[in-house]
Amino acid sequence: MGNFVIDVDRFRWICGPDDDPEDLCLHGHVTVQIGKTVMEYDGTVSATALYLLKTLTEDKIMSKGDLQMVPCCGHFLIANADLSEVTISGCDNGLDWSVVHQGDGVRLILPSGEETWVSLRDYRQQALRFADKVKCYYDSCLPKKIPEDEFDRNGYIAFWNEWRRRYAAAIRQEG
Repeated sequence: MGNFVIDVDRFRWICGPDDDPEDLCLHGHVTVQIGKTVMEYDGTVSATALYLLKTLTEDKIMSKGDLQMVPCCGHFLIANADLSEVTISGCDNGLDWSVVHQGDGVRLILPSGEETWVSLRDYRQQALRFADKVKCYYDSCLPKKIPEDEFDRNGYIAFWNEWRRRYAAAIRQEG
């Protein structure tokens, strides 16, 4: 059985550590161990948390056209029609790996080709712990100012709608 540990600290908003009610995307320092490989990256951890929650039920394959698991940035939050899911668009920089469901676990595949298999239960626990840390930081800050622009507002609403739905489903699986 492989090893997967992911953690986050040094939270900040794009302009620094001071609380910013207008900044919707949380950044931080991520440390991840997949198998024997340990990687670190400063990225958009709100997107990472959502991507971890998504990969509890969906495969995520590394590709140039998709956001990384730990993206540098998330310039746009693009809502679907009913505001239940969001697509996050950013730059090509970040830390990435593939997550492929296999039996009662996931196969994590690094860009180097190194692979490790992790039970879905262990993977879910790491994803939930990461998401909890990110959400707790949001909750400790001033409430966010919801954007007036419809596109931006819908993206932000869809982000949290998808987060809550996926998080609740993961908690039910833990029970």
